[in-house]
Parts: sequence; structure tokens; C-alpha cells
Amino acid sequence: MGPIAQFFNGLFSMGGTAVVLAGTFLICFIGYALGRIKIKGISLGDSGVFIVALLFGWLFTLPVLKELPILSRFYISGSATTAFANYKFIQTVGLVLFVTSVGYIAGPRFFKNLKKNAKSYVPLGAIIITVGVAIAVLFALIPGIGADFSNGILSGALTSTPAFSAAQEVAENSGLVSLGHAIAYPFGVIGVVVFVQLMPKLLKADMAHERELIKGSPKAESSSEKKTKKLFSLEEHGFAAFGLAVVLGILLGSIKIPLTAAGFNGACFSLGNTGGPLIVALVLGHFGHIGRLNVKVSDHMLKIFREFGLILFLAGAGVEGGVELVAQVSASTYGPMIILYGFIAGAVMTVVPLIVGFILAKKVFKLQLLNNLGSLTGGMTSTPALGTLIGVSGSDDVAAAYASTYPVALVLVVLASNLIGTFI
Repeated sequence: MGPIAQFFNGLFSMGGTAVVLAGTFLICFIGYALGRIKIKGISLGDSGVFIVALLFGWLFTLPVLKELPILSRFYISGSATTAFANYKFIQTVGLVLFVTSVGYIAGPRFFKNLKKNAKSYVPLGAIIITVGVAIAVLFALIPGIGADFSNGILSGALTSTPAFSAAQEVAENSGLVSLGHAIAYPFGVIGVVVFVQLMPKLLKADMAHERELIKGSPKAESSSEKKTKKLFSLEEHGFAAFGLAVVLGILLGSIKIPLTAAGFNGACFSLGNTGGPLIVALVLGHFGHIGRLNVKVSDHMLKIFREFGLILFLAGAGVEGGVELVAQVSASTYGPMIILYGFIAGAVMTVVPLIVGFILAKKVFKLQLLNNLGSLTGGMTSTPALGTLIGVSGSDDVAAAYASTYPVALVLVVLASNLIGTFI
């Protein structure tokens, strides 16, 4: 065996965790390259990572892979494999890093922004979810589709893992929920990502002017901010404070509230690993301290964590989505037509709430463009779209609008998923 062959043989004989890490960063590298390609000014951006991960998820399930000695360690035979669990873990880590960063970034402006626009953000988030749920109910009433499949499509179209979990809790056939979610999820990601890039171009928006509008007038240093300079810091970058926010956020997200008479044995609501860290980071980012302990995080670190978290989330979610889609379609006994129905329904549940929400935000609530789009990403519970919007706008200030509508949308979509599965 030559030296090159020995190198590759050693590379691919690594342990399972090392293979997953190598696969993840290979996905990120290729995904970034794909995301740079622009067609008439529209690109996938960071979501290129998601597309490549979906493809990898599909490739990892091909039986021919396990017949190749060099590549057999990449083979995933089912959702219970260690490799699949590791990609799920990477997805969760990425999501927590991203939403905690977003919460910290939005925190200083969040409460002021919410107070100013609460009459817009709260009803807008509610309307977006209501439109999506109404469409899901209509599809659920179509013979041959039913509540479980439609509920899964809704959670996929809104890329909402908490809604997916709630739908499975009350489903008569959880496999149909998984099938619907797997079919609708890819378009749910890509649809909102493309939308937030397309609208500024269609409106020929002056992004420099829009950034000034969302930023508002500069303010003098507040007495809270002055006090921060006198606080005790564990280290200069705020990594320790970030870690504290993650721990407290996960604890908050793990609290469960029963939604049925069956108590904790039935469907429950929780903020999960998205809502918990987001809310804790918003609070810590706003106040900046706990007693004399400084809990601020440097802007540089937040931007790194935000981008790193997003690509880890997209890589993990994409591999999971690709594997799950193959598994569910292969196991489905309902034929290709229900797959087509699921894709059409998912596209409708993604696009219609987006269009309705955008028009209402613009015409009724009179929101400036970036506030409009930011609140839409929150109302659609779309983490990838927020990352894209930050890049498109060139401003982190859109995170405050996302954080204002996201909690409303999260609570309502989980409740709606439970009600659809219970009563339809």
C-alpha cells in the first residue's frame, strides 16, 4: 500500500465522533462555496450549508456506501445510529449558540423596541401563525391527508421542532407526523431565506437608509452602562457569562407545562433549547449584570458564536433532515401522491403566511422594511432566515424584531399543533 493510500485508509478508519466532525466541516466548506453562487443577486448564503447537508444525509443512507471499505464508516442505517445521534447533537449545540448570541445582541434594544412596537409585533406574530394553522386545518380535512400528516407539514413549513414534538405527542400515527415534517422542512428553510433576500430587491430598497431607520438615533451612555464599567468580570471576552446564559437558558427551556388533563403524561409546552436560551440572553443582554458580576459578552465573540452556531445548526439539521426524509419516504405505504400533496401543502403553509405577514406589517402596522422582515423571521420561527437577513441588511439590529415576534409564534404554534392533533 502506497503512502497516499495509507493516509486515506488511516483518515477513514477514525472513530465515529471524528468522522462526524470531519463530515460536518466538509459540509460547511462545500456549503459556503455553494452559498456564494448568486443568480440575479439571490444566493443561498449560509443555507447552502443546509442544502449540502441534506445531500450528505441522503448519500449517507445509500446501501452501496457500506460496501466501500474507505467510506463505510459514514454509512447511516437508521435514526438510532451513533452517527445520526452525533449530528443531532451538533444541531442542538449550534442552535443554542446561535439563539443565545441573538438574544445578547438584541438585548440592549429589545425592551425599548418591544415597547415601541408591541402593538405591531404581538398581533403580527399571532396572525402569521394563525394563517399557517388555518391552512393546516384545511389540508387536514381533505380525505386521505388527515390531522397527523397535516400537523407534521405545519411544523416542517415553520421549521419548528417544538411544534413537531407537540404534534407527535398527540398523534394517532406519529410516522405520518414525521413524514409530513420531513417533506415540508427543506422548503420551509429555503423559502423564507429566499423571501428575505427577494423583497428588498423587488422594492429596490436603499439598504444604507434602511439600516439608519432601524438603528434609530444614537443615545448617550446610560447610567446602567456606566455602572457596568465598575463591575467584576471573570474574563475579558465574556465567555463565562455566555456559558452562564446557556446553562440558565437550558434550565428554563426544560420546564414543562401540561396542556391536557393527562398532566405530564400528555402533551406539554416548554420553551425548549431555542426559547429558553433566547429569553435568558435577552434579559442578561439588557441588564448586563447580576449583582456586581458583569455578564456582558463582547460584540466580537457574539458575532463569532452567531455565525458558528448557525452553520453547525444547518449542518446538523440538514443531515438529520436528509436521513429522515429518506427513512420516512421509504417506509411510507401511502404512495408517491401523498408525498406530492405534502410538498404542495408545505409550500403553501410557508409562502402564504409570509406574504400575508409582509403585507400587514407594511400596510397596516407601518413597519419599516428591516423591522418588517425581522419580525417575519421571528413569526415564521426561522433561525436560518434571521442569519441570512443579518447578512443582507448588514445590521444586527434586525435581531430585536425577530426576538419580539418569536416567543409569540413559538407559544401559539405549539398550542395549535396540540389542538389540531387532539380535536381534528
